[in-house]
Amino acid sequence: MDTKQLALTETAGKVISHDVATGQVVDLAVLGLQEEIKRDIGTFDLLCLAWNISNCWAGVSATIALGITQGGTVTMIYGILIVALFMGGTILTLAELASVYPTAGGQYHWTSILSPPSISKGLSYLCGASNVCGWVSLGAGTAIIPAQIVFSMVVFFHPDFESKPWMIFLIYQGVNFVLALNNIYVQKRASWIHDIGLFISVSFFLIILITCLARTPKFQTNEFVWTTWVDYSNWNAPGLVFFFGVVNPMYMFGGIDGALHLAEESPNPSVGVPKAMLWTLIIGVGSTFPFIIAMLYCISDLTAVLETPTGQPIYELWYQATGSKAAATVFMFILLIGGFFAMNGCQQTASRLTWAFARDNGLVFSKHLGRVSKRLQVPVWAIIVNGVVVFIMGCIYLGSSTAFNALIGTGLVIGQFTYAIPAALLLYHKRSSAVLPPGRYFKLPGVFGWICNILTVTWAVIVLIFFDFPTSLPVTGSTMNYTCVVLGCMAFFGLINWFVHAKRHYHGPRLGSHLHYNEEHTGNSMEERHED
Repeated sequence: MDTKQLALTETAGKVISHDVATGQVVDLAVLGLQEEIKRDIGTFDLLCLAWNISNCWAGVSATIALGITQGGTVTMIYGILIVALFMGGTILTLAELASVYPTAGGQYHWTSILSPPSISKGLSYLCGASNVCGWVSLGAGTAIIPAQIVFSMVVFFHPDFESKPWMIFLIYQGVNFVLALNNIYVQKRASWIHDIGLFISVSFFLIILITCLARTPKFQTNEFVWTTWVDYSNWNAPGLVFFFGVVNPMYMFGGIDGALHLAEESPNPSVGVPKAMLWTLIIGVGSTFPFIIAMLYCISDLTAVLETPTGQPIYELWYQATGSKAAATVFMFILLIGGFFAMNGCQQTASRLTWAFARDNGLVFSKHLGRVSKRLQVPVWAIIVNGVVVFIMGCIYLGSSTAFNALIGTGLVIGQFTYAIPAALLLYHKRSSAVLPPGRYFKLPGVFGWICNILTVTWAVIVLIFFDFPTSLPVTGSTMNYTCVVLGCMAFFGLINWFVHAKRHYHGPRLGSHLHYNEEHTGNSMEERHED
């Protein structure tokens, strides 16, 4: 064994993170990876990125139709608490792993490291391919939000107007194209864009909250807010319907792993990434729960909210609370702006994940997708290809909005699945110090760590089961839940990529004797993975 390999092997199982005193990052070398992108995204910028993607109170508000029609206020309030419990355990699990192995690969790198050697390659590929698909789906779901909000405004003032799919399609593609250009040429030099998004979100959270409470003509009763049950599904199974509606508060933490995939651009990732995730959890629950309670107290006509022609119940709710079409429209405009910031963060994060997976030779055309532009300091081809895939997904909307909605909703299911795999592997290792070094920055103490890991895995099982059900009966072509079909299609393309390319070439990072970046398999040297 040569000296370099011996040094790396001796480091395995010990403190695999950065030196807190000097800020010098050593984790990539330990994992056999190389520095390729400038580290210029600070901890606060990571927090802003993570927040803009989730934008917790706005995410729940924009998708309120999913919850209020499937369980009413009961699902809205208690669903948030359940999601906060399970996703809280998930976020803490991810933060702990990020403090030990902060790389752009995130979950699939952890899976590669923690898996038994015999299944490491296949399981980490499954996790990585799933994560890439999930983030592209999340990007498509975020790009559609501005388009839907624009036409909800038009319908609000002109009830006879009927938007056509091609109209929404054009705005969707415009958002996708403009923000892809921003990510290629601007974002790396202007991380403060994320800071502006956080400032707008927090400021208008307070403005909307105070305005609605101050202007509402009459508050609803406690009984209405805490016990009203609404079921438009015809399932006649309250427990089942409740979990259907929980998809709404799930958007509170959609894309919560965003900060993970920017780890290699942070000068202090073992500290910065966990902090960004924890603060997103704290601010998210601390803002969303009181916000939704306050909004429910401001409803004066629940039927009008449920049956609003705009397709945005929160629009009607804000109109009832303020008594002003102008005020309600301004609030909706803020949601629209939030959609732009979210899509910008999604494209940035998805491109880093795609680039990392290609760097490990997990994708066809990895030689190009795994490159970083020296001049722009971004993976240009990864951004372009992700944008093209989002474009293709948008074409599905022209044929069937139901199929498209299933496609974007699949991102939540896949995301939780990728979180659960490394959590299950931690349980497999019994949270041993060999995989969770005692000197890590963020540590879940004793039995609490076990609880968080178990909550992560349990929630993945619940999501995989309940989010695949059709949400209403009888089941028709327009009410069918196509999530299972989308998952099957993604699995099909993943298998093709596996047999055509990844089975022979993909290798994720390993500790110990397997610890090195194997250029024989990747076919890309450090110089080849950079572009002028």
